[in-house]
Amino acid sequence: MKDAFGLPQSLLVLGGTSEIALATARRLIARRTRTVWLAGRPSSALDQAAENLRALGADARTVAFDALDPESHETVLGKVFAEGDIDLVLLAFGIHGDQAHDERDPVRAVRVAQTNYTGAVSAGLVTARALQTQGHGSLVVLSSVAGERPRRADFIYGSSKAGLDAFAQGLGDALHGTGVHVMVVRPGSVRTRMTAGRWQTPLATTPEAVATAIELGLRRRSETVWVPGALRLVMSALRHAPRSVFRRLPM
Repeated sequence: MKDAFGLPQSLLVLGGTSEIALATARRLIARRTRTVWLAGRPSSALDQAAENLRALGADARTVAFDALDPESHETVLGKVFAEGDIDLVLLAFGIHGDQAHDERDPVRAVRVAQTNYTGAVSAGLVTARALQTQGHGSLVVLSSVAGERPRRADFIYGSSKAGLDAFAQGLGDALHGTGVHVMVVRPGSVRTRMTAGRWQTPLATTPEAVATAIELGLRRRSETVWVPGALRLVMSALRHAPRSVFRRLPM
């Protein structure tokens, strides 16, 4: 169960090799988290991630999970919850794609959408129902500022995150009063393997900074977290900028 500050004893990560998710797991293990499930496609990277968390003192386990196979989500994730209550589910899987290539290849573009949105809708609903059944828990959804107003440079990825963000907000409203807390996290550009070689914005952040913001958000029972916080004001201005101006901005 969670402590008085809202920090979890057990954690399920959907997207078990995510750098942001693993930074969050490390931070929570340093506080009080003792059981961690890493859900992802079987790989040496997933196994190594679990081993690294075990070295920190956690009972870390892996489970085969594929965002692109929603028909399996209820069975796979149901087995995790059958092992015991989960205090926190961190939905952290997603792909950025390659905008230039994906625009010319609809199949690749659809894969971005199916991973980031369709797969997340399925996994989000399955885990939300399980949390509701046990009567407590938090679902943290890693969104992105890219979903606030998709740019010309990454509108395929941005549109998928916009859908995910809207879904997570609606799910949070639907679960209000049930004992289940939904928190949407909107990082800016995060310096990870996925963004290596890409142009970094002036407000670029790190997995560790996002992990810190997630912990603080859980303590405060926040519904929306921006990382860094200044992005909230920046995106508020960009959201209302005239389209003719927005498309000319050097982003």
